[in-house]
Amino acid sequence: MSNDTNVDGPSPDDDGTPPDEEDSSTDAVPPADDGTTADSHNGGSDETDAEADSDAVESPVDADDAGGDSGPDADPEDPLERSLEKLEELEDGTGEDANAATVDAHDADEDDEIETVEDLGSTVEVDPGVEIDEEIAEDDLLGGLQIDSTADIEVPDRLVDQVIGQDEARDIIIKAAKQRRHVMMIGSPGTGKSMLAKAMSQLLPKEDLQDVLVYHNPDDGNEPKVRTVPAGKGEQIIEAHKEEARKRNQMRSILMWIIIAIVVVYALFAGQILLGILAAGIIWLIFRYTSRGMDAMVPNMIVNNGEQRTAPFEDATGAHAGALLGDVRHDPFQSGGMETPSHDRVEPGSIHKSNKGVLFVDEINTLDVRTQQKLMTAIQEGEFAITGQSERSSGAMVQTEPVPCDFVMIAAGNLDAMENMHPALRSRIKGYGYEVYMDDTIEDTPEMRRKYARFVAQEVERDGRLPHFTHEAVEEVILEAKRRAGRKEHLTLLFRNLGGLVRVAGDIARAEDAEFTSRDHVLQAKSRSRSIEQQLADDYIERRKDYELQVNEGGVEGRVNGLAVMGEDSGIMLPVMAEIAPAQGQGQVIATGKLKEMAEESVQNVSAIIKKFSDVNLSEKDVHIQFVQAGQQGVDGDSASITVATAVISALEDIPVDQSVAMTGSLSVRGDVLPVGGVTHKIEAAAKAGCTKVIIPKTNEQDVMIEDEYEEMIEIIPCSNISEVLDVALMGEPKKDSLVDRLKQITGSAFESQVNTGTGTGTGTGSSNPSPQ
Repeated sequence: MSNDTNVDGPSPDDDGTPPDEEDSSTDAVPPADDGTTADSHNGGSDETDAEADSDAVESPVDADDAGGDSGPDADPEDPLERSLEKLEELEDGTGEDANAATVDAHDADEDDEIETVEDLGSTVEVDPGVEIDEEIAEDDLLGGLQIDSTADIEVPDRLVDQVIGQDEARDIIIKAAKQRRHVMMIGSPGTGKSMLAKAMSQLLPKEDLQDVLVYHNPDDGNEPKVRTVPAGKGEQIIEAHKEEARKRNQMRSILMWIIIAIVVVYALFAGQILLGILAAGIIWLIFRYTSRGMDAMVPNMIVNNGEQRTAPFEDATGAHAGALLGDVRHDPFQSGGMETPSHDRVEPGSIHKSNKGVLFVDEINTLDVRTQQKLMTAIQEGEFAITGQSERSSGAMVQTEPVPCDFVMIAAGNLDAMENMHPALRSRIKGYGYEVYMDDTIEDTPEMRRKYARFVAQEVERDGRLPHFTHEAVEEVILEAKRRAGRKEHLTLLFRNLGGLVRVAGDIARAEDAEFTSRDHVLQAKSRSRSIEQQLADDYIERRKDYELQVNEGGVEGRVNGLAVMGEDSGIMLPVMAEIAPAQGQGQVIATGKLKEMAEESVQNVSAIIKKFSDVNLSEKDVHIQFVQAGQQGVDGDSASITVATAVISALEDIPVDQSVAMTGSLSVRGDVLPVGGVTHKIEAAAKAGCTKVIIPKTNEQDVMIEDEYEEMIEIIPCSNISEVLDVALMGEPKKDSLVDRLKQITGSAFESQVNTGTGTGTGTGSSNPSPQ
């Protein structure tokens, strides 16, 4: 059984025969006596059903079209049949004007509708009406965009046109909206996953939206009936039921008081006043509690799409089972005529609210496994019954008929989301949809720079309270986007963090009552919007200066200023010390500082290099390595490999290390310096700590995007192998020159061999896209 149509199958006649064929293609028909739901279809709608749905929305409700048979054969006890009969009566009076207004409103909606998917393309006009100087586009930070401020930039109306840099994901969303396919988007936070999901809801058609009603089941109160009607008709049905109930209660009230009056008058004449009062009270109680049963006939509309202008969008990120799958409220009064009817306690889940729309679930792996299994069932069947989620609740006894949930699933998460995701659920999405990886960076081109200028305009317009950014302020934001990319000739696609910078800068300008947000405001925002990790790193640097734990001049044996990254964008200087001691047994390498697996492996690789060239017999020595003040987080990654190697070699050979030098880089077992991540933030940390030189892998040279203020403070020295590192870092010319010459004979030949065979990193092609360490 599926749920894509807006019509329900007609109820059988009282004699059990099916209704006439002319009544079978109705807009909304009553529930069947056996409690089954209406027939529907799954997947794409056929043309006949689509036309029927469209007609159902635009045509007025009447008993013949919307309610099936209204003659003698109709079921008088069917609540939906009764409500549709009432609607026919209303239409005979004031209904025509109401329907005319409904048609006019619908026509107005049609004029304002979003373009069809067929009209969409992959090319977005970035700057309509704004002049572009193509001659300076390549070198201009705004790609040749001739604007005074972001007020000159037009922001597209559709979200899908506001997406920047994720062209593949954007095209997939357009295709998926057209074909109603599921999509799973994997990538870093802040790359636009939720924005793309919302964009899809704007692209889906809205003409087949439905209202969902839950009715009391007179045969079994714990199995409420479910019916769907075209969007907007649900409110008419509810109002008809309420009007009928009001008139019924009015008539019952009049009848009750007449009977009570007769009883009281008779008691007065018979001289039995107390008995008459008692009888009147009993009559009042009977009428009161029987009227509660009649009120239960009013249906409960759990999904109302009457005012919905686009396809529904439901963000179910982090939702518990009840919020996602629906629930039935607990009823503490379950007897004595005080209970709430079960159909009135039914609460829809996000899967039901997103029927004919988009269900977005970020961090999909955080959902409980059983919830993922039920979600998979809902995706497969297109409908899902609502029951109480708590076993101790009275709602656990209630289970509705299947409720339509024909949604498009947008699952999102980081790379680890795929590990804990239910394999069958992922297979369901992948088998009937798309998987897309969200890029973190994009190539820096004039067109992309113009789009980033539009991004600033989008953020200003979306916030609604920020002053527009000047030309120079937008340039500074784009410079920060280049810097945060961590790769030369690239721009970051982590727009949430970049948008935070825009908002902080705008807040500063607004606090100063400035007409525009200037470059100075952006520079202040870069300082104020530092991450917690960056603030901690700066605090550590200052504290070490106070306690003389930071050394940035002179020479010390076995001590090297290493560099690390806290979080994603915060560099810190992390000293490494090495000491050689006689072994009590077999010599070993001992590293302390809460090293994690990758860091421990890098230490073992370094020991292989030392054993290869050192004249010292390490089998009789213990090599102690300490990561000074590594903190509770410990040390992860292998970016301290050249730091450890330099410290150990310095301790073995008794050659001091220049403390004005800081370094970062991974190391192969043959002595090649391999690329690492976060070099820009590490260089800035070295400059803040007072170092004058910093050693980085040569293959990372293209990724350096430091602030202008640090360029004159520190010299950047790229190195390809360990011999070059030692040549810069060690002091004491005679011993140093001898050591470096010996190393060059070992590492140089290996390095040249690798380059000649095309496997080395010296050309920069072996690890052009390193993972951050």
